[in-house]
Amino acid sequence: MGKVISSASTSLDGFVAGPDDEVGPLFDWYEAGDRPWTSAGGDMTFHLTQADHDYWSGWVARLGALVVGRHLFDITDGWKGTHPLGVPVVVLTHSPPEGWGYPGGTVEFVTGGIHDAVARAKQVAGDADVGVAAGEIASQCLVAGLLDEVSVDLVPCFLGVGRPYFTAVAGQVVLGDPTTVVEGERLTHLVYPVQPG
Repeated sequence: MGKVISSASTSLDGFVAGPDDEVGPLFDWYEAGDRPWTSAGGDMTFHLTQADHDYWSGWVARLGALVVGRHLFDITDGWKGTHPLGVPVVVLTHSPPEGWGYPGGTVEFVTGGIHDAVARAKQVAGDADVGVAAGEIASQCLVAGLLDEVSVDLVPCFLGVGRPYFTAVAGQVVLGDPTTVVEGERLTHLVYPVQPG
């Protein structure tokens, strides 16, 4: 059985995007090297350093499904049915969009809550890991005891304001010692286990 892992590029002050969903320097590392990584649909290519490429490729290889919220789904138009990482996506929403769909897409909607969304993603992922989006989804998973690991691509910048990796609903949580520390190009990849609560 795979793990449930939140993952995001994050500023030092804990934001994954600005107030209008702009990412500023948080994704600069995707174009900081000469090692290409191409998305599942072939329409996006990053150029990573070797260390970042090794870390990123390893993360992607472990994934079997993603859980995201409706906001991320809406601003990406559901990745037109196929996520760049090439895995099925479970969207947690109060109300699925009417008339949305792309032929051959791997996006589905769950309305029953975070437990149902993660259960469905685990079913789809099989023995692979389930990635959960930062923000409200990661926070709900943490509060519900569903999160096994927190992955942070820590970028040396401050955004000052924006969308936090975890919302206040998560409260105070102490994570375990890092199981992964990888120095990338102007960021550090960190993975922390969530300690049983």
